[in-house]
Amino acid sequence: MARLFTLLYDKTMGWSRHRHATRWLVLVSFTESSFFVVPPDVMLAPMALASPNRAWYYAMLTTVASVFGGLLGYGIGALAFSLIEPLLQQWDYWDSYLKARLWFEEWGGWAVLLAGFSPIPYKVFTIAAGVAAMPLALFIMASLAGRGARFFLVAALMRWGGARMEAGLRKYVDLMGWIAVLVAFAGYLLLSR
Repeated sequence: MARLFTLLYDKTMGWSRHRHATRWLVLVSFTESSFFVVPPDVMLAPMALASPNRAWYYAMLTTVASVFGGLLGYGIGALAFSLIEPLLQQWDYWDSYLKARLWFEEWGGWAVLLAGFSPIPYKVFTIAAGVAAMPLALFIMASLAGRGARFFLVAALMRWGGARMEAGLRKYVDLMGWIAVLVAFAGYLLLSR
């Protein structure tokens, strides 16, 4: 049990070198922008770390697939919002959706750019952009800039770290993992009072 995070780390790095990893990266990047909950960073980072010479390629694929997925989210918002509105409420995305609408009213296209780069659920903004009938060209440009900035930053950090970072992470991954579990547990205890 003490080496749990090392085992997970080794498995993740193995998957990142799999011959179909690129296809999965594209699929996750596309679906996360409109309905899937796993961010593509969890695949992009280990893939770029495992193959630093392909980091820019992976970042470009992730960005393009994410923007195409964002167009699906935009279409959902523009054409089928009444169908997914109950899901947004059921899955606790409703407050994020309302915040996205306010951001659109206040900042317009900048809201999509910021959402594309930030950890705020991008899918909520893609759907809200469709509901708000944001100009499509502006939506695409803001999405490319925001998502591209985020994914190329992740790729740059992994490329910069390369094999040295991979070995260092593996050496300390169990310590970092158990510290994260303890911090999460302590946070839970503090917030549940």
